[in-house]
Amino acid sequence: MTSIRLRLLKWLIAPVLLINVVGGVLAYKMAVLSAQTATTAPATTGTTAAAGAPAGADRKHAQLQTALLRALLMMEGVFAIASIGLVWFSVSNGLRPLSRLRADLGAREADDLAPLDPARVPYELVPVVSAMNGLLEKVGEGARARQDFLANVAHQLRTPLAGLKTQLEWLDARHAEPETAQSLRLMQAATERMIRQTNQLLSLARAEPHHFEKARLEPLALDALVGEAIQPFVEQAARKGIDLGFELQPALVSGDRFLLRDLIDNLIDNALRYTPAGGTVTVRCGPAGEGALLEVEDNGPGIPAARRADIFSRYVRLDDKSHGSGLGLAIVRDIATVHGAGLTVGHGAQGRGALFAVRFAGGT
Repeated sequence: MTSIRLRLLKWLIAPVLLINVVGGVLAYKMAVLSAQTATTAPATTGTTAAAGAPAGADRKHAQLQTALLRALLMMEGVFAIASIGLVWFSVSNGLRPLSRLRADLGAREADDLAPLDPARVPYELVPVVSAMNGLLEKVGEGARARQDFLANVAHQLRTPLAGLKTQLEWLDARHAEPETAQSLRLMQAATERMIRQTNQLLSLARAEPHHFEKARLEPLALDALVGEAIQPFVEQAARKGIDLGFELQPALVSGDRFLLRDLIDNLIDNALRYTPAGGTVTVRCGPAGEGALLEVEDNGPGIPAARRADIFSRYVRLDDKSHGSGLGLAIVRDIATVHGAGLTVGHGAQGRGALFAVRFAGGT
């Protein structure tokens, strides 16, 4: 990979130097000719005086030639350096729009496929930007088609999986043999994992910006929504010996009930998944300024500061020993984004565990 600046300098420096040398030689010849004319002119009017001092005239002529040569060499050097600097500055200034374009693309999120604005680039770069916008549109269409496919598959799988779970529960209630009961429990656990992953795929598809409909937003009591979401996790926490508590204060938000429920479910499930036996998980919500704040805190292993940006990416799991698809926190991020909410993660109390906070803007 070569630099455009260096390539232009390679092409321009030889002609610039050649022009300088030719111009310098011509200027030197003309200066010498002028000097010779000036020194021989008095000889035509007074040969006696001129003959009396030929050696002095020759010395002056040589000194004049030397001074002219030095002056021309200095001028040629200054002019060459100035020409190179001018070319470098001009090319750098011309490439500045490309640098801005690169910075804009580098600052984007991985799933931001919005078209570039042709009005922000010079006329010469408009075809490049148009081609990039065409590529972004094709990538966006492929992503939308993939998400539509996932949403349709997840939706179609929910009904048969729910039926399968019901049948397994029916069989478990009527077959108490140890071997049969153990097999049924394993099948039930596998079915529950499949149902969860199917629901996550559906939530991920519904949280996509092109699927999200602002018309579904409605005033919601965040404390009531959190209270409903906690109940199904009480038994799961009890099985692991985790103290699941909540501190709820009345707070209103404007949001989609189903997506916010998915957000809360994924935060609580993530906390229970990584908190060891005997640990604590606390869910809080309440007003915060003109908006509302939702927090889920645990005293588990916590999340290293260097990995906190990675955990919201899809299919990322910090602990390979735990079961999961790596989609839960990505769903939380997408739902928070479409609701205009801020999502942060930090240390829990006394520097232990993790604290996830979702800050909603003013809702009514």
